[in-house]
Amino acid sequence: MQLKQAMDSAYELFLHNDVPSPRLNAELLMMFVLGRDRAHLFAHPERELTTDERARYEDVVAERARGCPTQYITGHQEFWGLDLLVSPAVLIPRPETEHVIETVLELVLDYYREHPRKLRIVDIGTGSGCIALALASELPHAEIHACDISDDALEIARINSARLALGGKVLFRKSDLLSAYAGQKFDFVISNPPYVGESEADKVQKQVRDFEPKVAVFSGHEGIDIYRRLIPQASDALDSGGWLVIEIGFSAEEKVRQLLNGWSDVRTTADLQGIPRVIAARKSGS
Repeated sequence: MQLKQAMDSAYELFLHNDVPSPRLNAELLMMFVLGRDRAHLFAHPERELTTDERARYEDVVAERARGCPTQYITGHQEFWGLDLLVSPAVLIPRPETEHVIETVLELVLDYYREHPRKLRIVDIGTGSGCIALALASELPHAEIHACDISDDALEIARINSARLALGGKVLFRKSDLLSAYAGQKFDFVISNPPYVGESEADKVQKQVRDFEPKVAVFSGHEGIDIYRRLIPQASDALDSGGWLVIEIGFSAEEKVRQLLNGWSDVRTTADLQGIPRVIAARKSGS
């Protein structure tokens, strides 16, 4: 079978199974199987696939057609320009989460003018390590901590840290939210926590509902259970004037803002579609 024929067949299968971006997925999986870039696919549409290549492509296409995310098949996802390893042990980093990084970097500029010292930052529920490692690449002089309740997720995060030559720049630890940091103080507490309500499970994409780790996706009936626990802990852990920066789910802005009663300078960042995506709040007292 020729390369283009195989991709066209995959495209039709993906259409039939309601796989998002069917053409792109067919191309990405062929690039993965052949170890080639997209230019190669378009330059050699009549290339005959070997028996092994065809069999491997059919296998990964079948996996994607049943809902398995492409990122779990290839084992990679780009975030903030970093090539991250991912597995079913971690949530797949989303482009929308880059707004968390942007928000933190904007706040750091003014915060450092007020507090000219080595900043201490902690990323709660680090997963693949995407937030902590992106910040480590941008803030090489900051002291960055990252934690997760999952041993498997922490293993992936540590591997990513080493692959990106950021080993030692992020200190990883197992922790249920901030429980392992009792008595420690931070300038920034950051998190992209689980925020999908169990009542909304039927509205979530199949690949998220069936393949991504539930502990990283769902947070109680309404999707705000983690915020209820995290916000008071963050208040205790932050220095006076320190910042909490958290990603929020669709339609959760008002509920989370209510939980931030008593905090100052609460601000929201929307994504490119205008959907509220990030809330930042400053601990009162500065």
